[in-house]
Amino acid sequence: MEKMIAKGAEAELWLRDWNNLKVVVKTRKPKKYKHPLLDKQLRRSRTSREADIIHRAKMVGVPTPLIYLVDLENAVIIMEFIDGVKVRDLVEDLDEKERYVLFRKIGEYSGLLHREGIIHGDLTTSNIIKQEERVVFIDFGLSEISNEVEKRGVDLNLMKRMLTSTHYAYEDELLESFMRGYRSSMGSEAEEALERMAEVALRGRYIEKE
Repeated sequence: MEKMIAKGAEAELWLRDWNNLKVVVKTRKPKKYKHPLLDKQLRRSRTSREADIIHRAKMVGVPTPLIYLVDLENAVIIMEFIDGVKVRDLVEDLDEKERYVLFRKIGEYSGLLHREGIIHGDLTTSNIIKQEERVVFIDFGLSEISNEVEKRGVDLNLMKRMLTSTHYAYEDELLESFMRGYRSSMGSEAEEALERMAEVALRGRYIEKE
């Protein structure tokens, strides 16, 4: 079995059978318009960074896919296939209590990431999967290590924008649940990051008006 499940500017994701396991194979393809040596170094470093951050996230208690193999030479990561439903596609089917519990947990995990100095880079409900009782964060391709308040605010604003655009019927309650969870795990630094989220959102509205 082999099936492409996503293709982006940076990488392709394939669903495959590997050693009797269903896995996702993430491959960063060479860019023909880039210098071959520089392109290889960049793909190698990004692959290494992503694998490292996925491991760091797991070590602080954030569920992420298991990594089975990292091939830096070919810029490939083979990881666990998370068989569940993206939160993006699940919200409409939940009742109020279920939504509260889910988004409080998402906020809590987001706080754990930020407290560890991990910026997800694409923190949206498209990159979080509900698998029975697990809530799993995926796609760390744009992630980085940073404790900058600005980057935390931008990360949080990605979630806020997703709630506004995709889950607008429940936006206020979902954001409130998310922020409660975030505060519970982020601790004393939570308010500064949440204030920066609001500032980033406001900046975005000014740019749109212009």
